[in-house]
Amino acid sequence: MNGTDRLAKLPDRILFGAAYYDEYVPRGLDRVDKDMEMMRHIGIDTIRIAESTWSTCEPQPGVFDFSHIDRVLDTAERHGISVIIGTPTYAVPTWLVRMHPDVLAVTPEGPGKYGARQIMDIVNPSYRYYAERVIRRLIAHVAQNPAVIGYQVDNETKYYDCVSPDMQMLFVKYLRERFHDDLDVLNAAFGLDYWSNRINAWEDFPDVTGAINESLRAQFDRFRRSQVAQYLAWQAGIVREYARGDQFVTHNFDYEWRGYSFGVQPAVSHFEAAKALDIVGVDIYHPSEDELTGKQIAFGGDMARSVKGGQNYLVLETEAQGQHGWLPYPGQLRLQAYSHLASGADSVMYWHWHSIHNSFETYWKGLLSHDFEPNPTYEEAGVFGQEIARPEVQSCLKHLRKRNQVAIMVSNEALGALDWFTLETGFPTDGGLRYNDIVRMYYDALFELNIETDFVPADVDVATLNQYRLVLTPALYCAPQSTVDTLRAYVKAGGHLLSSLRSFVADDDVTVWHDRAPHGLTDVFGMSYNQFTRPNDVGVVPAAKDYGAALAVPKARSQAEAETETKRVTQPETKAKALIELLKPNGNGTQVLAAYDHPAWGVYAAITRHVFGFGWAQWVGTVLDADAMRAVVRDAANAAGVRSLGVSLAGQVTVRVGFNQNGERIVYFLNYSPDPVSFASPISGKVVVGGIKVASNGSAIVDHASGPASGTCIEAGDELTIGPWNLAVAVVQKGAR
Repeated sequence: MNGTDRLAKLPDRILFGAAYYDEYVPRGLDRVDKDMEMMRHIGIDTIRIAESTWSTCEPQPGVFDFSHIDRVLDTAERHGISVIIGTPTYAVPTWLVRMHPDVLAVTPEGPGKYGARQIMDIVNPSYRYYAERVIRRLIAHVAQNPAVIGYQVDNETKYYDCVSPDMQMLFVKYLRERFHDDLDVLNAAFGLDYWSNRINAWEDFPDVTGAINESLRAQFDRFRRSQVAQYLAWQAGIVREYARGDQFVTHNFDYEWRGYSFGVQPAVSHFEAAKALDIVGVDIYHPSEDELTGKQIAFGGDMARSVKGGQNYLVLETEAQGQHGWLPYPGQLRLQAYSHLASGADSVMYWHWHSIHNSFETYWKGLLSHDFEPNPTYEEAGVFGQEIARPEVQSCLKHLRKRNQVAIMVSNEALGALDWFTLETGFPTDGGLRYNDIVRMYYDALFELNIETDFVPADVDVATLNQYRLVLTPALYCAPQSTVDTLRAYVKAGGHLLSSLRSFVADDDVTVWHDRAPHGLTDVFGMSYNQFTRPNDVGVVPAAKDYGAALAVPKARSQAEAETETKRVTQPETKAKALIELLKPNGNGTQVLAAYDHPAWGVYAAITRHVFGFGWAQWVGTVLDADAMRAVVRDAANAAGVRSLGVSLAGQVTVRVGFNQNGERIVYFLNYSPDPVSFASPISGKVVVGGIKVASNGSAIVDHASGPASGTCIEAGDELTIGPWNLAVAVVQKGAR
């Protein structure tokens, strides 16, 4: 599919909506017309239905009942509301499990038991047969309805830690094909002679559940991720047999969950799975109230945008009232919605419309509470909905594209390896820092500096990398030779590489390289190391003459804060955390930027930088605290020539920038704090979305103390004030920076 064909399928507007389940409404209530009247009142123009209700659509095998769906579609059409139909396959009906118990995934904890969603074996033939049947019947039934604009295949799909016999059988077939039936090659590649794990006959291939060999485990995980991509492509192919030419196919990806959306998803390769989709969909959940920082929203959005090369994406789920402790303060729901758009989202959709009255997610609250009455969250959603419905706002903010100068390279293989070979111990232990912690340390530092970033996979080509001034590889433990070669070529041609500890340790089969570390790049980084240890009261201090000054934070909120910040990063109170690599410069012009402050380890470098070809490569051999990490990243970005409109405002207001379909630069000023912030505008332009005050009842009024009003013209250098939990969005004047 070419780009023109793909775009023809996508709505030319920002979608605003919610998941809607007529099936969940208490018996005896007829809500559908009233609900959609309330939706239209606050500007909701899109709903998402059906993705979790297989047992309602097919109450008995081969008996189909689409009356709930028809009711919703008919009402939506009358009210001018668009509908995204989900294939209902991620929650299996009871009759299917009774007929075919093997559809439940066996996990390392044992055989599956019915009850929760996402408990199926996605490669099981019986599951695939019945899933295909319900998909075909449902999509054929709804495809010609004018309200239907697109389809979501499955939901938050993963491999669900399935170790069922059929999954393992397919894995062995995959290995036989990869290694051309040569067990000697397989044993050598994975090091299976250790502890007598050698496999001498294919029929003796062991159950992988108890494997202690991370090379074998990692290969199994990679295979299972490939099955997720194949499964979504299979569903997308079925849907496209029935879909109209103007209907899109998406999927709702999620992230590693730590009580909220946190990091790279372990059980899916988003870059691979997204290939089957017209547009990426995602859910992004995050702390709110006093914990709202914008980081989780930005991380999820930047990843969703990156997995299809910078294309816009759909936020198919985000929180309204959410779980306990996430009820948004006045102004926060609006701020959160615009935060999604600032990353390139073309929709904001809540999970879900009304709070349900039974079962597991009873208290994951929607826009409406259990009484179905208007409330401040619902009313504030209307403030956003009515703003973006204005034609001048839509035309400016939809289809925002990025031109970022920084990229972070991520890897599912590195994630899995460092879950096994944990940073502090080298063994699979609970607790401690993991791969996603390191990724988020670097990402969060960039976010706090107002330096926007893309993500790239480890198999990216050098032409793509050459678009970026700075590439980061946080904890890229596993890297095939091709990745090492690509990064070498990138630096040699003039690129700037910032790599962290535990990068380039092993190949993509998790076999540790047996040359000097970092593998194949010692001349690029101008250093090597062959020992590392956990730090015990080890300081990290600047070594270069001017590096201490570089670590100071400019334009802090007060001189006292600036002095405190400088002391943190230039005195031994900056401590190494988790692990230290004992770096040895090669003596050929390597700049030692920081060293360890310790009687035994003080002879070693902690941070180095080395010119190679027309570029340079920097290595950070330990984990730093947030202040020092931010300082190191800022210095690297400066040295790489990264230019960011908002970097001078770091620590005051979050700045996000993009270009709309008219080529105009759009600038978001986002205040994630309970206090007003004032700063000199870095741009000249016109305010598109202004600061307004949201009251405790969810209503809003124009309030000049909360920010410049919509339509206000501003000049570079003008003082702008953004109120608590508030924002302003401006379009830059033609010809202005």
